[in-house]
Formats: sequence, structure tokens, C-alpha cells
Amino acid sequence: MISVALAGKPNAGKSTFYEAATDAEVDVGNYPFTTIDPNRGVSHVRTDCPCLARDERCGRENCHDGKRYVPIELLDVAGLVPGAHEGRGLGNQFLDALTDADVVLQVVDAAGATDAEGAPVEVGDYDPVEEVDFVEREMDQWLAGIVADNWESVERKGRSPEFDIDDALRDMLTGFGATEYDVAKVLRAADYPAEPGHWSDDDRDDLARRIREQTKPIVVVANKVDIAPDENVERLLESDKPVVPASADGELALQRAAGAGVIDYDPGDSDFDVTGDLSESQRAGLEQIREVTAQYDGTGVQAALNTAVYDLLDQITVYPVQSETHWTDTKGRVLPDAHLLDAESGPQELAYAVHTDIGEGYLHAVDARSDRRIGEDHELAEGDVVKIVSTAN
Repeated sequence: MISVALAGKPNAGKSTFYEAATDAEVDVGNYPFTTIDPNRGVSHVRTDCPCLARDERCGRENCHDGKRYVPIELLDVAGLVPGAHEGRGLGNQFLDALTDADVVLQVVDAAGATDAEGAPVEVGDYDPVEEVDFVEREMDQWLAGIVADNWESVERKGRSPEFDIDDALRDMLTGFGATEYDVAKVLRAADYPAEPGHWSDDDRDDLARRIREQTKPIVVVANKVDIAPDENVERLLESDKPVVPASADGELALQRAAGAGVIDYDPGDSDFDVTGDLSESQRAGLEQIREVTAQYDGTGVQAALNTAVYDLLDQITVYPVQSETHWTDTKGRVLPDAHLLDAESGPQELAYAVHTDIGEGYLHAVDARSDRRIGEDHELAEGDVVKIVSTAN
């Protein structure tokens, strides 16, 4: 399952975002380190379900009238303060918790209502643009420290006649969330000394930065846009990083109202319909949220998750079935499963995603939309429905 981590300073709104995105109650407070132990929950990315091409909807629990919600893991960790890479605050715990994350959502207080340490200030008193590079910088310095601490071991290995620096670095870095592919890609793109003793601090820092860029891409979530000065949001959007304006408070309010049956709303919708009785204050509060969703095409919570998974991680959603005619599994369920795969994946990668035995016994695949057999070199696309034929079926 794709793992998305929420990062940022205390009180930026990470826990509210987490609660809105997972429907899980967590401690939310206006003081540093409300979150101590990492929270792990299931959230979803949203896409169009293939059932929209059929006469009837598929009826799956994660399909809301053609809006398909595909599960991902969401991780909410302790707030980050300056100097976290040196262990300040809960820095080491925070950064260690990020090791297995595939992508990071950096939640920034766009309202400028919290200072660099996360303490409350008046709206607009702090410049949120100062935060944009904050998490990236702390992660780079943390990883650079790990590389430096382990460099003596690399140098010892360098005395062996069979030494290969690529192998040594791969052994070191795969323990910190990087795959062998990640390390190989970084090393191919850089020019480093072949002998460990010839490496400078700048070389090691550059390696750490490149590995972090490869393994932990970042989306900036400009949170609290409902109270943020327009100038703050506009300046954040000028960043060279992906930035998604959001109101986690607004999303959570809509989720609760929908749960109470007073509005019709699905996560990621740009608007909602009032379906139940509301007090004047409730109606006024929802109308304020409607102004935000109208301006930003939604609350931004779902958009941030989708940006992280579909854009930065370049994932596609593919649906394996047993019947290419009815798009069902062996129990007759229509479009029962959805898998996130790397773009440019082929049918055999889908087979392995379904089950290792099915991948190992892979014979061929059928595109259920066209009812045509496809080859191993066929590149799957978003929304493909595929029958896998395997000796393990």
C-alpha cells in the first residue's frame, strides 16, 4: 500500500488533516507536540471508476456513484521544530517515522498564525513562505548525518580488493527507505569519487539530498486558507514545489455534516447539497466553507492526496478481474479490487500486485474494455480493466 506521511511544524493542522482524511479521531490541540506517537490510518485517493462506462454502477463500498476511492496509508507524526535533525523536540522520532513513507505532505499554516516553533500568534504575524523549505532542509540534514555517521564503515570496506562503491552505498542507504533502484538511479545521475577516502562533506551532503529527492518527494499543503490572507496563499503558490491550498477544518466539518445526514457530500467534491435541517449558525458555517470550496475547487484535502500519489508518485489505478465480459471476480462481484501501480507498468506487474503466485505463473492478459489479448510489453493506463491468466488462477 502506498504510504503518505504528514509533516510540518506543530499546530499547522496535520492532525486535523489526518482526522478529515481517515475518519479517525485523534488528539487535536493548540500546543506543541499534541501528537507524540505516530498515527497510522487508511485514507484514499479518488479517481473515476470504470463502472461509469457501464449501464450500472459497480456497487462497491469504495465507489460512490462512479467516484472510486482507492486505499492508501496515511501517517501523522510529531510536529517538527527547527533543529529536529539534531534531535531537538521530537525530531529523531519524527524523522525515523518517515523512513518508510513514499511521499510527504508538508502541512504549512498559510494563515501565518503560528511562529517557527508552532506557538500561536496573530493571523498574519508569521510569514508561511519561511516554512516551504523547512521540512526538506531538516530531512536533508538528517540523512546527511546518517551518511556521515556510517562513512567510516564504507571506508573500511574500501580497503577490500573486491570493493565496489555502488554496492557499499546501496547496502547503507537501503536501510533508510531507499530501494536498490533508487540508489542506482541517484548514482547514475551523479559524479562521485570512486574511493570513499576522496569524498568531501559536500559530496556526502549532495548524496543525501539526491536520495531524499528520489525517495521522499514533497507536496506543500497550504492549510487554513479559510482564514489566511490572500497574499499569503498567492505567495505560497509561487513556490517551485507543488502547492495545494486547503482547509482541513472545512473538510472535517463537511465530513461530520455528511455523517449526520444534513448534507450530501463526498470527499473531493467541489460543492455540497444541504439535505437536512440546520440551525442558522450551522447554515452560516457551511456557507463559509462553501465559499472556500468555490474558490479552490474543494477543501484541498482530497486534492493534496491525489497530487501526492497520482502526480508526484506517478501512479495509475488498474482493476484486475476474472471475467473480461462481466468485469467480475470468481464470486460475481463487479470491479472488486483496484491496484495502484507505477505508470508504464505492464500486465505482469499487475499480476504480481494481485499475488506473488499469480505473477510467477503469469501466462497472458486480456484488456477487458476491448476484449483483446495484450502482450507483456503493453503499458497499462489509468482505469484499465484487465484479466490476468496465470497457472495459479
